[in-house]
Amino acid sequence: MNLFVLGNWLLIEQWYTPSSEEKIILSEMIPKTVESEDYKKIDEDENIVAIEASMDRSRGGVFPYYFGVSVRTDKQTFIFSCSSKRCETMENGEWTYYRYTDEKPRLPFG
Repeated sequence: MNLFVLGNWLLIEQWYTPSSEEKIILSEMIPKTVESEDYKKIDEDENIVAIEASMDRSRGGVFPYYFGVSVRTDKQTFIFSCSSKRCETMENGEWTYYRYTDEKPRLPFG
């Protein structure tokens, strides 16, 4: 059992589970994202449906670049990260397609 717990921590949790300090950092990144010029441009053009902060140390980045804020719209997801090592502002650096056009939405449940 102890090997399982250690293995789970080594392989999964340490890469994706934020510490209490990292949770605070992530919570501060969301308002910085909403205040950014990139976010304001997205808000003008698309329907924003969700914002979520996350951490992924496995991407190979160094602090603070393994933190990210996903801004989901009804068309795609924009991924914001710190614009500098001091993380004074956030910028949109990546985006992904949200849903295939021939797929039906899963919500609302019916």
